[in-house]
Amino acid sequence: MATPYVTDETGGKYIASTQRPDGTWRKQRRVKEGYVPQEEVPVYENKYVKIAPGLSPEATAPVTPSRPEGGEPGLSKTAKRNLKRKEKRRQQQEKGEAEALSRTLDKVSLEETAQPPNAPQGSRAAPTAASDQPDSAATTEKAKKIKNLKKKLRQVEELQQRIQAGEVSQPSKEQLEKLARRRALEEELEDLELGL
Repeated sequence: MATPYVTDETGGKYIASTQRPDGTWRKQRRVKEGYVPQEEVPVYENKYVKIAPGLSPEATAPVTPSRPEGGEPGLSKTAKRNLKRKEKRRQQQEKGEAEALSRTLDKVSLEETAQPPNAPQGSRAAPTAASDQPDSAATTEKAKKIKNLKKKLRQVEELQQRIQAGEVSQPSKEQLEKLARRRALEEELEDLELGL
């Protein structure tokens, strides 16, 4: 549909007023020389990408390969420099973690060799907990496990006392299994306490 232009006596171009579908009128608008209304602008077609009939644009779009981490041709110098810095920081962090781990292992092995094997367990556990700040998470986890095992052993003992006292006449299957695990729990607790 061609847009009707109106030229006035001064030579200015106007788009004539038109009626909307609801019956109201649009005002006449002044336009500059060379103006093309939106309805008449041709749709852009990429001359390099021709879509075959029946294919969607997504199917014909070129697949971009995933970018490698190193020297990407599409990155600017600053972006490449930032990638190098990031990689260097990551490597230093990994190296620092490895060194901290080896230091704590050395401390633990030195303390164990310095302690005589017949030393009381209380004296063996105290220096380890005080000197190993980086290894505190592992120590805390061991302490939690020991506490949990002691609780389970206490429950087993209470159950056994209740059975002997006659409070529980016929123990259930789960209660019998709990009683049977007593020796395994004691051994595990012993190992953990020695490992502290």
